[in-house]
Amino acid sequence: MGELLRWDDDEPMPPVRAATSEQRAAQRYTLLIRAAKLVTREGEFLCVIRDASENGISMRIFHPLPEVANMVIELQNGDRYGVDLRWQEEDRAGFRFTSQADIARIIESPSRFSKRPVRLNLTAQAEIECMGRSEYATIQDISQQGAKVACSSRLALDQRVKLRADGLPDIFAKIRWRREGTCGLVFENTLQYGELARIAQALQRRG
Repeated sequence: MGELLRWDDDEPMPPVRAATSEQRAAQRYTLLIRAAKLVTREGEFLCVIRDASENGISMRIFHPLPEVANMVIELQNGDRYGVDLRWQEEDRAGFRFTSQADIARIIESPSRFSKRPVRLNLTAQAEIECMGRSEYATIQDISQQGAKVACSSRLALDQRVKLRADGLPDIFAKIRWRREGTCGLVFENTLQYGELARIAQALQRRG
């Protein structure tokens, strides 16, 4: 299924709902957990697909979603489907596909990347602290395991740094790669999935 999600310790796993007669009539399939993200003009947001039918999908969400048109759901394998938000309540939301979707492929989620993380593209001002010195930086994307950051310093590979930003807890990381004014950070401690969802919402709201 791809990346193994880490849930918050105090957050129970969402229950699998028994199919009703209406759901069976709509050919609804109960799925194992499928990590995904919603791409909207208001930002990108983590979610978990719980079930799907030919008409739409039901998802676990971690914060209120913006009620905007023309959303796209992107799976871990890169597959994308247009959706419209139909309802949301607490930690659940329902969507209708805007065009025909390949339900079998959604269920199987075939991918060449067995552990590809869900990466959120965003822009957030931050600071990188290294050897007692701090400099301004810009977070360009973030996942449970790391982030892409733009900064002016040419930091050494494997250098240990601290990443700070409003809405983000201080994170220790190491420089994995450098390229044209950007660098890749690998976090020392993997963020839990729900934690990252709420962090990303806060970063984008401030941005």
